[in-house]
Amino acid sequence: MTELNRQMRRRLTFAIISHPDSGKTTITEKLLLFGGAIHIAGAVKSGKKVKDSVSDFMEIEKERGISISTSVMGFEYNGRKVNLLDTPGHADFSEDTYRGLSAVDSALLVIDSVKGVEDRTRKLCEVCRMRHTPIATFMNKLDREGKDPMELLDETERELAIGVRPVTWPVGQGRAFKGVYNLVERKLLLFNAGQVERPVDIITIDDLEDPLLEEKVGQSLAKKLRDDVDLISGVYPPFDADEYLSGKATPVFFGSALNNFGVRELLDTLTSLAPHPTPKLSGERIVRPEEEKFTGFIFKIHANMNPKHRDRVAFLRVCSGKFERNATYYHVRSGKPFRTANPTAFMAQDSEIVNEAWPGDIVGIHDTGVFKIGDTLTEGETINFKGIPSFAPQIFRYIVNADPLKEKQYHKGLNQLAEEGVVQIFSKPNQANLRVLGVVGQLQLEVLQYRMEHEYNARCNYRAIDAIIAHWIMSDDLKALKDFVEDQSRKILIDIRGTHIFMSDSPWAFERVKATNPLIRFYSTSEMVEDRDASA
Repeated sequence: MTELNRQMRRRLTFAIISHPDSGKTTITEKLLLFGGAIHIAGAVKSGKKVKDSVSDFMEIEKERGISISTSVMGFEYNGRKVNLLDTPGHADFSEDTYRGLSAVDSALLVIDSVKGVEDRTRKLCEVCRMRHTPIATFMNKLDREGKDPMELLDETERELAIGVRPVTWPVGQGRAFKGVYNLVERKLLLFNAGQVERPVDIITIDDLEDPLLEEKVGQSLAKKLRDDVDLISGVYPPFDADEYLSGKATPVFFGSALNNFGVRELLDTLTSLAPHPTPKLSGERIVRPEEEKFTGFIFKIHANMNPKHRDRVAFLRVCSGKFERNATYYHVRSGKPFRTANPTAFMAQDSEIVNEAWPGDIVGIHDTGVFKIGDTLTEGETINFKGIPSFAPQIFRYIVNADPLKEKQYHKGLNQLAEEGVVQIFSKPNQANLRVLGVVGQLQLEVLQYRMEHEYNARCNYRAIDAIIAHWIMSDDLKALKDFVEDQSRKILIDIRGTHIFMSDSPWAFERVKATNPLIRFYSTSEMVEDRDASA
């Protein structure tokens, strides 16, 4: 086996996804804890105080208690190099989550066992299903009174259109929660609640008929566990790795991330079964990870990760070949060479220089404004990877500088945050100085104002625009497109690529315009614009 194949097969790159408040960031911390990346939940191994999560490192995230930007973390476990992406759960930051999903090979879905399957859960699974991304599921918060585990399985299978295959099963629930039983290894694991460090007193019971079971969990819970296991074996097929890898079925784990219940079993299964780097689709061909020549794409840009240095980092997913420090690669969009000086690997905002990276790895490249989201680096071949779209905004605002004395800071902040994907920026035809913001959710506008003020010392104000729907527009008939843009000039915007966008104030108005302009194609994502065969 070549060094490339050996390194590639060691990699496990996955994203954690969930509806807000399902415990996604908590389970991220506990996976890092069990993986040895941190020794106490909330603290980096270097010895930081236990006060904030590792993955939520931006000040606004700490203040709001939510994740608004994808964090990248890495650690070694069970012989595999794990690259973990903690994605935002809030719908207003869905673009960042979808771009993060483009850079991984599998996903871990966290479901709140009290609330069950929620709206964002459905949407995220739909995105994974479209990409055939394997999903593992963790039913969280079993230490609280919630839905019956059997009900959760039925709901997950019905709502998410995916087969469920329980791997672990809870012993009790709420205050009576005692631990989890591994259905594959046929072992019962009991933990002490409330631990923040790695549990050391794990009790193993190999046989459910062992009298020790009653001694540890009581007669009632012992009987229920035996009955549940019999029912599960009769209703659900046994876990099959091929079904999981094809995205047809999801292995399900139960536990409480807050109390360390069930997390180790989850991580053990992921590192033994989750896929190594998978082929990635480009506009030109399928790129396979075992190819000798390096390729990679930028899926995220983040400015001011370290406020002291005002740096800007482009996150690169290595798709094939070996990435090397100080090597010169081909920047496809610009057609120019780019030298990769001082690339870094991340633990959220903390980083260290890396000399090499392999397929599946996420590398941070210090960026002076060269990169845009979706850019590709290769060893000379022209490749444009797919699956990194911008979504049509639903909220529009005119943006104005609130402090004319800070004009330079205002434009720098606005441009950098737009390139980072915090917002989309548009111009009006023949009104180049008038800038329009487009966002998916209201919270993005608040984040933009916060970061403009705290990171760039600039302030901005908004003015409303009467529009709630937007579509990119294209046509094979250039005259028809030109005439449409002129006729609808008040409702036309231009994005940073020079592509036109049509705004509508209601679904009815949009359908009417669409029906009366059959030569114009309307698209809800920028990715569809690039695929001329796609339909709106």
